[in-house]
Amino acid sequence: MSASSRAAGLLPAVPAGSPRPSRRSVVAYARPRTLRHGALALGVAVAMGSLAFLPQPAQARTAVTAAPVDIAYEQFTLPNGLRVIVHTDRKAPIVAVNVWYHVGSKDEPRGRTGFAHLFEHLMFNGSENHRGEYFDPFEMVGATDMNGTTNTDRTNYFQNVPTTALDTALWMESDRMGHLLGAIDQATLDEQRGVVQNEKRQGENQPYGQVWTKLNQALYPVEHPYHHSVIGSMADLDAASLEDVKNWFRAWYGPNNAVLVLAGDIDVATAKEKVARYFGDIPAGPDMAQPPVDVARRAASTREVLEDRVPQARIYRAWNVPPTATVEADQLGVLAQVLGGSSTSRLARRLVHADKLVDNVTAGLSESQLGSNFLVFATVKEGVDPKKVEAIIDEELQRLLAEGPDAAELAQAKTVVRAGFIRGVERIGGFGGKADALASCAIYTEDPGCFRQSMATVAAVQPATLQALGRQWLGKGDHTLVVMPGERTPLAEDPAVEPAPLTLPAVDSRYSVLPSSVDRSTGVPLPDEFPELKFPELQRATLKNGTRVILAQRHDIPVVQFSLMFDGGFKADPADKLGSSSFTMGMLDEGAGTYDALGFAARAEALGANLGAGAALDGASASLSALKENLDPSLELFSQMLRKPRFEQSEIDRVRATWIAGIKQEKARPNSAALRVLPPLLYGEGHPYAIPFSGSGTEDTIAALTRDDLLAYHQGWVRPEAATMVVVGDTTLKEIVPMLNRHLGDWKGKSAAPAPVSVPDVALPSAPRVFLIDQPGAVQANIYVGELVPSTKSEDATEFGFANTVLGGQFSSRLNMNLREDKHWAYGSYSFASNAIGQRPWLAYAPVQIDKTAESVAELKREINDFASGKSPATAEEVSKVKANEIRSLPGAYETGSAVMGTITGIVRYDRPDDYVFQHKAEIDAMTPAVVAKAASTIDPAALTWVVVGDLGQIEAPVRALELGPVQVLDEDGKPVARATSAASKE
Repeated sequence: MSASSRAAGLLPAVPAGSPRPSRRSVVAYARPRTLRHGALALGVAVAMGSLAFLPQPAQARTAVTAAPVDIAYEQFTLPNGLRVIVHTDRKAPIVAVNVWYHVGSKDEPRGRTGFAHLFEHLMFNGSENHRGEYFDPFEMVGATDMNGTTNTDRTNYFQNVPTTALDTALWMESDRMGHLLGAIDQATLDEQRGVVQNEKRQGENQPYGQVWTKLNQALYPVEHPYHHSVIGSMADLDAASLEDVKNWFRAWYGPNNAVLVLAGDIDVATAKEKVARYFGDIPAGPDMAQPPVDVARRAASTREVLEDRVPQARIYRAWNVPPTATVEADQLGVLAQVLGGSSTSRLARRLVHADKLVDNVTAGLSESQLGSNFLVFATVKEGVDPKKVEAIIDEELQRLLAEGPDAAELAQAKTVVRAGFIRGVERIGGFGGKADALASCAIYTEDPGCFRQSMATVAAVQPATLQALGRQWLGKGDHTLVVMPGERTPLAEDPAVEPAPLTLPAVDSRYSVLPSSVDRSTGVPLPDEFPELKFPELQRATLKNGTRVILAQRHDIPVVQFSLMFDGGFKADPADKLGSSSFTMGMLDEGAGTYDALGFAARAEALGANLGAGAALDGASASLSALKENLDPSLELFSQMLRKPRFEQSEIDRVRATWIAGIKQEKARPNSAALRVLPPLLYGEGHPYAIPFSGSGTEDTIAALTRDDLLAYHQGWVRPEAATMVVVGDTTLKEIVPMLNRHLGDWKGKSAAPAPVSVPDVALPSAPRVFLIDQPGAVQANIYVGELVPSTKSEDATEFGFANTVLGGQFSSRLNMNLREDKHWAYGSYSFASNAIGQRPWLAYAPVQIDKTAESVAELKREINDFASGKSPATAEEVSKVKANEIRSLPGAYETGSAVMGTITGIVRYDRPDDYVFQHKAEIDAMTPAVVAKAASTIDPAALTWVVVGDLGQIEAPVRALELGPVQVLDEDGKPVARATSAASKE
């Protein structure tokens, strides 16, 4: 799982330029932590502790000249055992600070499960010399990509800071490493236990949310370190004493059990001086033994059926296989790609395209220190017998093991791996950046450069090797878990038991400390100066067909990104054809020109290119990310996608069925269920924006779409005359304009363009309204509240965005501090305003424990009312903090080409000037409490719309008792439910 619920699909994506709330901690409910596209993708090199999915095409790749890729580094070790790795990358004035502790849930004894993850939380809660939220100093210096995660094998903390704030980050990290215990008291322990409980509820409240716990229990015996979940047992955490917790810290969080990676605008000489100063006086801890590798190979195959409140059956099949950082794991990752790594893999060809029995199927490797899992899972189409799908999965696997992969399949996999690595090494920090790759290799292999061997292994592997390896490991011993629609039974937790005493070994005499040179009593050091904001020059040209071109050169990696922006989007959907813009754009890469759907995907993967298209509220776009070495053929394929989509009826029917299944999945998730019904409530039926936030439409409207509808949308809105091509990356106007003209210059619209869609203003409600959606058995309630506010293009959009940040736009904002840190009723509570040319929705939200629903609604109401009315306006301290964070984070905000692309597309969509980023900075710098108070008054507490999703039997009566306004129960489609049905639901 991602560290952000946004990344996990739990919240709507935040548009470029909007505040992005920081989140401190997310735990994986299974050992897979991220979906990794490519064995070395995202810069992670080998997938230490992550799920590796290598998209696998079927045709041989085009021969190209390979661009060299690597992550250069130097390393040293302090006398206290702290290993330090330094990578220099001067493209942005930021440094990634990444600390990995070699402790995870595998190290927890029976009776103390969940300690590693609990400590991840505790270490964000202040230290002896910094009492208070860990985030506060980092928000003041403009840190980005800040978070912490726990998995089975390690705990990590990371942040990107401006170069001048490196001392701030090192002081903070060293203070919690060497000076934490005095800050942990019973109140802090109780607070974070409450937060973890809500984190667990939030995970288990999702469809299929019990799967990974069940898989771990089935795949590993009780005594195995991977048998229990990372988040652990609430009974164990509740039974833990303060001394138990402190002893856990003494055992595992010494410098000799950690790796510190500094990547970015830094050199090794600077690193040696600063790291010695801040970390050198921290005494080493005991050398704790790591558990021995135990793959837990199983002798027999097993099968289990689990019922859950899910819209479709889903099949999971897993084998225990060799651990991470082994040749076998790298090779099995490649085999997984051939079997089920992409839309052109063997399983997808058979189950998705040929037999049309599943909506999706994938295979990958979840790598971990003691042993990995080879995983296949498939979402079965409604009405299909899962046993039939299971049989085909086994049939295709046996065929692969009998024949082995062919040379074309294998070559294709290697291309995708290399392309993913090239894209991944652009980022220095955050999830999956270069710092992660270096740290993971150091933790698991002692060699920070182990990714080089993994790359070599993938490059050298042969079909016969994969065939033999598959036969060795993918026979008996698998476990199949089938999740069927039904009633969810809460997972039972084992009662707490008294663990064996944790006896710490003596600290090895080889460790020593350096003299202390930091006076920590003066507090965390904050810089006086910060790097200047830089943004690439925007160069412009016009193609022969009138398409405008905007180029921002970036030569850090050999990749060029394109985004061709059109009008249209959700607002252009006819009322009886909601979702048509998204569906049409999504069909562009399902076959085009000379390629059918599978052939198109295979050609893209052969080139190492990523192509796609989609729609948003006010427009649509088509995108291409191309390797520089394959730029021209990638543009040729992009041109076919834009100009000659096939819209074959068989593919429309296939995608339509999967699309409708996706809508049902949206309705099954509490948060997306609310976000489907909110726009029609806010805008009113028939308004151009009254479509589910996802833009997916409804089952009825998607079912009614015809090929002619798709052709009409493409002809009307996907046209070059008024389009803008944004280009970011390793090219120049001199190079790229002739290339674009060659492929697109003669492309013209076939008829008159449709008239622009008018977006009318909507009057706010005259009184608050409350809508309830029933999800029986839910252990949380998902609360949303909001109203319409002026357009992104309004003159005070910056001021309103700033006010929103104070209220709910970052970790230390008011809503989160209340419901998470003070009350412990939610894992997080935030607010945001989506971008729109017309009135845009402003929403606050909180997923809360079910028994505190009404109390949480009351707190949200009070916070919003007090802030908007001026009863509790933004303070000078709040304004100063948000101003500092937003301005000081700007120099590091444009580290990647994608970040630059997002800002330029915002400039185009909202008619902003080329120097918008500098004007925006000046607007932020001019903020005062009075300006923010005025912006906050944009919110009218008397016009709020509330949507609460949860078990009505537990929430309806308490919410009604609040007397917020008229209460209406809605079904999953946002239609009113008769009162008798509503009353029956409470019985």
